[in-house]
Amino acid sequence: MNFHRFFAVFKARNIEFFRDKSSLGWNLFFPVLLLFGMSMIFSGDGRSAYKVGVIGSDTIKANQANVEQKQGADVFLSTRFIDFVNYTELEEAKGKLNRHALDLIVDYSLKTYWVNELSSKSYLVEKIYLAQASAFERKQLSGKSIRYVDWVLPGVLGMNMMFSCLFGVGYVIVRYRKNSVLKRLKATPLSAFEFVSAQLISRLFIVMFMSAVVYIGCNFFFDFYMLGRYVDLIIVGALGAFCLISLGLLVASRSKSEELIGGLLNLTSWPMMLLSGVWFSLEGAPEALKLVAQFLPLTHMVAGARMIITEGASLADVSYHINVMLLMSAIFLGLGAYFFSWNTER
Repeated sequence: MNFHRFFAVFKARNIEFFRDKSSLGWNLFFPVLLLFGMSMIFSGDGRSAYKVGVIGSDTIKANQANVEQKQGADVFLSTRFIDFVNYTELEEAKGKLNRHALDLIVDYSLKTYWVNELSSKSYLVEKIYLAQASAFERKQLSGKSIRYVDWVLPGVLGMNMMFSCLFGVGYVIVRYRKNSVLKRLKATPLSAFEFVSAQLISRLFIVMFMSAVVYIGCNFFFDFYMLGRYVDLIIVGALGAFCLISLGLLVASRSKSEELIGGLLNLTSWPMMLLSGVWFSLEGAPEALKLVAQFLPLTHMVAGARMIITEGASLADVSYHINVMLLMSAIFLGLGAYFFSWNTER
């Protein structure tokens, strides 16, 4: 690999991006507008849907001796507009409640329910619960309040990075191929590996730089919640961006027209935007939906970043998401290199 040729392509791509004022403005202002919009629409405690963690519900249902408690459990668990999530471990559910991912925990085996004293949603769900089953002991947790804008931050930044990675790489490759730029580059000493590497590193630099600018700028207004280390967050973000750029290179590896690549990139990005936990938690979602989400790169980037920000997780704690992104990156890069075409002709 010749460093001078690599750096020439890397520099040219960066200059091309920063001279395009429309793309630069979109990458800067779109996530900022989303964050401001979400903070205004979902001001206060956040999303409107209630989530209740349930432990030992089968125990009380199977206990025919206490008919009153069984009837109370049946009535409460059939309440509309409340998502009931079953847990086997109380500590896991308490951690979710403490971070406002749950609004109430009902432990039927210990005849105890738990509330978060700093959550207004926890207060309201408790009132609903007491109206139907009031024989349990009350216990409470307390934790620093996490606003919806704090929770949704990794999703918004991740979604913006996804669009920048996929469309920023996909459209550029197809445009180069359509305008015969790739054909001309093929006649030079530049190898396919050097060209693809330069495109990948250039886009990674641009994505990380723009995301850092957006985060730092918005942090002055929102004072974002942060429990983990910024170094860990940067590493997870860079791995996620690398994985998404690799996916963009794969999608654009043989595409011939901008119309086709637009459809393919939309087909790739929309499932991730809807199923990767960008806007709402998948806690309590059907298992099939959760399984599909595990095959989406954005899921692991957002989940890892959210654990670092809201739970103070380390890289070891998010090693599963890191390993999945590394595996996906290797697969996408391998397939992209195999199918890559310089020319518009087949």
